[in-house]
Amino acid sequence: MIEVLVVDDDTRVAQVNAAYVEKVPGFHVAGEAHSAAEALRLVQTLPRLDLVLMDHYLPDDTGLAVVREMRRRGHQTDVIMVTAARDVSTVQAAMRQGALQYLVKPFAFAGLRAKLEAYAELRRTLDGGGEAEQAQVDRIFGALSASSAPELPKGHSPTTAELVRQALMSAEGPLSAQEIAERTGVSRQTAQRYLKLLERTGRARLTLKYGDAGRPEHRYVWATRG
Repeated sequence: MIEVLVVDDDTRVAQVNAAYVEKVPGFHVAGEAHSAAEALRLVQTLPRLDLVLMDHYLPDDTGLAVVREMRRRGHQTDVIMVTAARDVSTVQAAMRQGALQYLVKPFAFAGLRAKLEAYAELRRTLDGGGEAEQAQVDRIFGALSASSAPELPKGHSPTTAELVRQALMSAEGPLSAQEIAERTGVSRQTAQRYLKLLERTGRARLTLKYGDAGRPEHRYVWATRG
């Protein structure tokens, strides 16, 4: 499980965000904090902490100040900023402090889920260790953006796009349009249309499987997979 600390000055918002986190498979809320001091205390005392969802506007300091203090104390816990602060200077400062992502309030569950799933994908990508070729480096740096849903053209359903995306992300290897259709319940033609969209937007990669005769079969794999 990925252990998460939710930091927000609003108790109700913190509870909602914590409930969102618990709905994403593989994630568990280790604690909630409503001030900078409380956040630093929990970072120091929680037995295990992998990720902090950090609000910026806290009653006793800023979220970025908390991140700076965490780093000063030697805590390299990953941080995703979850805040209403949208000025460019704050976003830039968050990047320089090492925040992995930045989610602007208000947002729906799907927005946070996409960030968390991308974070989980990044951890899986990094688990192998060793040296990385350029393709692996590209996957590491692209992991946190690859899960964001593409801008859908007219006539495309967000629900269907999500079904296809989930099928690809959960697959152990490349899948054909027919296999996607069987897993999602859509037609093969519909699956093919959404797979081509994901490929065009860089979310999926096309591979070819050559048989004994005839045209090669088109198969697709989520872009952050090896």
